[in-house]
Amino acid sequence: MKALVAGATGKTGYRIVKELVAQGIPVKALVRDAAKAKTLLPPEAEVVVGDVLDPKSLDAALVDCTVLLSATGAAPSFDPTGPYKVDYEGTKNLVDAAQRRGIEQFVMVSSLCVSKLFHPLNLFWLILVWKKQAEDYLRQSGLTYTIVRPGGLKEEDSEDKLVMAEADSLFEGSLPRALVAKVCVAALSDTAAHNQILEIVARPDAQPQRSLTYSPKSTPVNPRHRRRRGRSGCRGSRGRGCGVRSSEGLP
Repeated sequence: MKALVAGATGKTGYRIVKELVAQGIPVKALVRDAAKAKTLLPPEAEVVVGDVLDPKSLDAALVDCTVLLSATGAAPSFDPTGPYKVDYEGTKNLVDAAQRRGIEQFVMVSSLCVSKLFHPLNLFWLILVWKKQAEDYLRQSGLTYTIVRPGGLKEEDSEDKLVMAEADSLFEGSLPRALVAKVCVAALSDTAAHNQILEIVARPDAQPQRSLTYSPKSTPVNPRHRRRRGRSGCRGSRGRGCGVRSSEGLP
């Protein structure tokens, strides 16, 4: 197995690279700024320069790789096309390149609440809408995929335990970025995570998971960890709610 990580210098992406290195999995880091990457990423990672908006660079980056992990996302800006370009068009380019190169598994970091059109995060140029469109494109591609939908992303680690559920079951909560990275990497070696959407948060009162990935339909969500569909949705501020607290894959 050899992995390519897109968005490798982002706040979640570089943690995915570190986790792959810790697990002894050879990894290429797809970056736009090689100098920045070399100061941030572990020396074991092979840095390759490319851009998700440049399909030719993706074909070159995927040479010798068997799996692809994407932690890309539009940075907050006044550009209304940012989420469309990065979250949808960029992911579409990655999927197309993965098909051309025969990639065995595509792991995508998305977000809770992508199915909620009127979520406040969509005020940021419909970011959740474009993430959902990207998910759908991946699911329809024929590639083996795992879509990881984390809640609010926290920089600091914690002792909270993982809560995982099927699609559109969790509507609030947060977790450390490092735990997101662990779930993404664990999905590479667990066939139960193939062609699954994993919604994840962390809570101090959760029951310990037997593993970091599983078939979501086999384990019901504790009702206390759901938010009723009839309510207004997820809280999105200060890492307490779902969605993108700060965008994945910042350059």
